[in-house]
Amino acid sequence: MSPYILLAFVVAYFALLLAVAFLTSKKSDNNSFFIGNRNSNWMLVAFGMIGTSLSGVTFVSVPGGVMKNGFAYFQLSIGYLLGYIVIAYILLPLYYRLNLTSIYNYLSSRMGIKSYKTGASFFILSRTLGATARLYLVVNILQNVILNDLKVPFWVTTLIILAMILVYTFEGGVKTIVWTDTLQTVCMLAGLVICVVFILNKLDLSMGDAIAQMSAKGYNKVWFTDPNSKLFFVKQILAGAFITITMTGMDQEMMQKNISVKTLGDSQKNMLTLAVTMLGVILLFLFLGGLLYLFAENNGAAMINDAFMIGSTNVGKDNLFPAMALHYMPQAFSIIFIIALISALFPSADGAITALTSSFCIDILGIQQRDDLDEKGKKKLRQRVHLIFAGVFLIAVLGFKAINESSMIDVILKIATYTYGPLLGLFTFGILTKRTVNDNMVPLICILAPIISFVVDKYQKEIFGNYEIGNELLIFNGLITFLMLFIFSSSKKEISH
Repeated sequence: MSPYILLAFVVAYFALLLAVAFLTSKKSDNNSFFIGNRNSNWMLVAFGMIGTSLSGVTFVSVPGGVMKNGFAYFQLSIGYLLGYIVIAYILLPLYYRLNLTSIYNYLSSRMGIKSYKTGASFFILSRTLGATARLYLVVNILQNVILNDLKVPFWVTTLIILAMILVYTFEGGVKTIVWTDTLQTVCMLAGLVICVVFILNKLDLSMGDAIAQMSAKGYNKVWFTDPNSKLFFVKQILAGAFITITMTGMDQEMMQKNISVKTLGDSQKNMLTLAVTMLGVILLFLFLGGLLYLFAENNGAAMINDAFMIGSTNVGKDNLFPAMALHYMPQAFSIIFIIALISALFPSADGAITALTSSFCIDILGIQQRDDLDEKGKKKLRQRVHLIFAGVFLIAVLGFKAINESSMIDVILKIATYTYGPLLGLFTFGILTKRTVNDNMVPLICILAPIISFVVDKYQKEIFGNYEIGNELLIFNGLITFLMLFIFSSSKKEISH
């Protein structure tokens, strides 16, 4: 299909986002940028968060991993459900009771200023790496299917997309993102359903027939019962729960949307609605993955070394869906795929840049306590930080391009096990104990815990034999942080400085 036609649809989609941003950013101020004036509709937030939670990585990596791991990802999703329940009934009441703008302010009141700054810093690191990994995957696909033919360099493509995101988030922040994420989630889920229906019709299969063929090839295996395997269901469910608690409940990007809702009750409804919906959506993504492999085989693709050979082209897991959609299906389907893909891209990138700007301004720069700046001065400072993070995103995406991993979802989850572990330990210590930590030791503890986790992961065969550590490394990391915090704490009420 002509890259000019695909580019035209991308531009038209962006124009629609701009229109929504223009309408929702009127009379915006710093309060609406950071928390949407606490006036967001919970149903819109819940629906829009589907797109933020899934992203372009889910759109291509989850279906792409079906051949190797079957439906094992669904085990992780069951853990997600448990994690959302913990967030709804433990973390959200805490955040609303303290009337937080940044959730890391909790660490300041509970443990001390250095704990607060450390928690915010780990969020900034975690979200920057995770969001740019997601952004890289989709930008790389757009580069391969559209921009390479137009002789546009990869760095220019990334710069243009970041500029597009800046344009529609620069003024409105969370107030705008709640609406644009809703629009983008509609487009992404519509694309997903259309893809499934089209491939079923193309293969002349009912859902039952498709499931039977997947079963014969082992594509839809859900439960893995070998305790030594990384995919052991107990490991996956526990890891999924803690991944959600940290990557959603202890993440400013995700929580700033929740605390922008009017009441705690509505915010809890938002979280539980998201939890149930996500299970169904992820299952549909996995089903799509099985269909894609059936479709690829039906079109003469051969499996060689964990990749498909389509003609003379080697297609990795993350590129299977794009290859099928853009080269083996009608032009209309290619357009639907591209729109759905960029609809998965923007919610994960726009919210991340906004949340990082909010956290850096509030938690690191203390913008809300700056008496030397009036409202206009605070806005200018916030906008400068916004631009700086766009530059950081550009550099990080180029870094992922150099690394060029075949499955970005594995990269993102691995990053999370190291960077979110200290946040898990900090919040758990604060909530479950009444002890007073030595605030001066907290930064060192939060640096040491991931280093210890890395060493254990690297030498796991020597330490554990046949036992394989998977995503439960996050739990181990959080536990190490918790234990060290406990060691350097006392039962005294005074904070030790």
